[in-house]
Amino acid sequence: MFLRRLYVLFFIDHGTRRVHLAGITAHPTGAWVAQQARNLLMDLEDHADGLKFLIRNRDAKFTTVFDGVFTATGVRIIKTPVRAPRANAYAERLVLTARTEVTDRMLIFGERHLRTILAEYEGHYNGRRPHRSRHLRPPRPDHPVADLSQERIQRRPVLGGLINEYERAA
Repeated sequence: MFLRRLYVLFFIDHGTRRVHLAGITAHPTGAWVAQQARNLLMDLEDHADGLKFLIRNRDAKFTTVFDGVFTATGVRIIKTPVRAPRANAYAERLVLTARTEVTDRMLIFGERHLRTILAEYEGHYNGRRPHRSRHLRPPRPDHPVADLSQERIQRRPVLGGLINEYERAA
């Protein structure tokens, strides 16, 4: 809305396609990115032990401190080749999906507004949005998948009706 660029840091689990929204800022720095990595590991708690690799691009904001946060837990850092967006296709696809389904369709009024929108979309993406690679199941389903051929279906709007979720009517 105010023609400011905001940067979003997210992590995506390749195996489950689960997304973790790490942070949003107008001025990302190496220290900020490293702190977001620490916060992610604290949020994951025991699940961080299962991490083996971190695939990241070669942006200068990913400093040795950032890498050190993950290597201290035994995670191996893999840098994508230069100018090779297909090397991290899951992350690129998530960016495209979030833009086409959400941010390109609404005016963002600031960092707080974007955080609210993306947090709600993260819940939808992880809990309800079907993924083809997972046989149309979400990464962490919070409801059983609705059988659209058998029963009455109820529509629930997400993000003010921008996206709709469907479930069996009671």
